[in-house]
Amino acid sequence: MAHAKNHDYHILPPSIWPFMGAAGAFIMLFGATLAMHGFGPWMALIGLAMVLYVMFAWWSDVVTESLVGDHTPVVRIGLRYGFIMFIMSEVMFFAAWFWSFFKHALYPMGPLSPAIDGVWPPVGIETFDPWHLPLINTLVLLCSGAAATWAHHALVHENNRKDMKSGLILAIVLGVFFTALQAYEYSHAAFGFAGNIYGANFFMATGFHGFHVLIGTIFLTVCLIRVYKGHFTPEKHIGFEAAAWYWHFVDVVWLFLFASIYVWGQ
Repeated sequence: MAHAKNHDYHILPPSIWPFMGAAGAFIMLFGATLAMHGFGPWMALIGLAMVLYVMFAWWSDVVTESLVGDHTPVVRIGLRYGFIMFIMSEVMFFAAWFWSFFKHALYPMGPLSPAIDGVWPPVGIETFDPWHLPLINTLVLLCSGAAATWAHHALVHENNRKDMKSGLILAIVLGVFFTALQAYEYSHAAFGFAGNIYGANFFMATGFHGFHVLIGTIFLTVCLIRVYKGHFTPEKHIGFEAAAWYWHFVDVVWLFLFASIYVWGQ
């Protein structure tokens, strides 16, 4: 009885994953630096593989903790707060790219022209028409977000696992479709990443968003697999809730990208 648990917290056992994650991230960064100096990408790829394995193993442990009942109401509150802070860090990450884009758009400075005579977009840059493929992509991503909301509503308010599966499948398919359309758009860009500040800003902002769409699609796919395994209840579904929050964050960021870079940025 002296060791009986009399609190709602989950005391984590010793884990190797924080150390392995830090080691993998260091090897990946060091390897990427070497790759930029002509030493090949192998060390960076080894670090990436370590990071991906740690992500899979660590989150598998978290899922197992949930299934055995370690995620008490107090623990779930902590998980929600932690994920909210993660989303806020992502907001600041994208704020940096928006800051760079607006700085150069409002105060364009070329190597041969003073700031007051600068032109944005730079001379020779043929921008995308926002009312064609970018608009279609916007509608695709918004519909995907609506499908994720449908899945969440089906679980929480109706405990309807059939509709939850349908909503998740639709959200995932539309997420994949968005990625395919963006890849098609990139292949038809009339400007490149290097050599001009517009291309650098455009591809960094939209490219990182596309990477987040890919991550979110994987996140939703894992949730779908868990649904088929019988996981999640209307009371306990913190993993799916986090995935839905992340997917809506991706939606909102794209709306700002579409309005600022595609529409206003012309």
